[in-house]
Amino acid sequence: MLALTGTTGKIGGAVLDAILKENLLPPSELVLCTSSNPSDARWEDLKSRGAQVRQSNYDDPESMTTAFAGCSKLFLVSTPRIQMDFNDAPNGEGREKHHIAAINAARSAGVSHIYYTSLAFEPNSLSGVMRAHLRTEAFLHSLTDIKYTTIREGLYNESWPLYLGYYDLKNDDRDEILLAGDGEISWTSIAELGLGTALVIVEAGGKYAGKTFYLSNPNTVNLDGIAKTVSKIKGREVTIKIVSREEYIKHYVARGKEKPAVEWWSLTYPALNLKECKIQDNALVELLSSKGRELKPVEETVKEMLSN
Repeated sequence: MLALTGTTGKIGGAVLDAILKENLLPPSELVLCTSSNPSDARWEDLKSRGAQVRQSNYDDPESMTTAFAGCSKLFLVSTPRIQMDFNDAPNGEGREKHHIAAINAARSAGVSHIYYTSLAFEPNSLSGVMRAHLRTEAFLHSLTDIKYTTIREGLYNESWPLYLGYYDLKNDDRDEILLAGDGEISWTSIAELGLGTALVIVEAGGKYAGKTFYLSNPNTVNLDGIAKTVSKIKGREVTIKIVSREEYIKHYVARGKEKPAVEWWSLTYPALNLKECKIQDNALVELLSSKGRELKPVEETVKEMLSN
């Protein structure tokens, strides 16, 4: 049995979709772990096909142990509560607190292999968003009673507005966008990450046990390139201006963003300056080619999002 977390979210939902669409596992082998009500109508179709839906909450370790019971594998999606990371959260108090609770619950439940979704930054990343992932990875790597696979998922194609100065798809009229840095990014679509990740999870031979690796598009585009694509689609020039991190924080707080969130997010840009998100790895290309799929260029995603 495979326990899946985060299936109403982006990467978790994409992994579930890939498993079902590609018939990688029968629904009867899936346990969907949710913090919502397992009796909600949204789950009826999957339950009718044999999947189990169980209550699971990061704030309630016992609920996770119960949800994971009888499962040999756990797909663990990182918690969306990014505010836990704000204000330089000390080790053990950021998002890793939830992840470690889930990992320990899996150990108590007898799970033998955890697949953890990390992010495609460097192992010694400067970024704030990677901090909780690295702490979680370190905890997993320290364990001897459970197998793990850490999947550093590529930065989503669909997340480009966040990186491009919180770009507003409908109402953004800026001609110049302030950023605290730029660098090549291995943008990767959520659907393709979902399929690649699903293929890793269902592999039965232990090929990925004990490994930490990247799933990313080896083709890269920097934020200046994204701005040029936006310009082409909108029919007017949109440029970026690189400023200090302090000026970036001041600017976006003045535009209405919460300061702790901007401070945390702004650390992404020094990481980009160091090319942390330029991932030259063909693992995802090879996985997708086994299903006759090719990677979707980020420019195509930008066009789709601005056209909707």
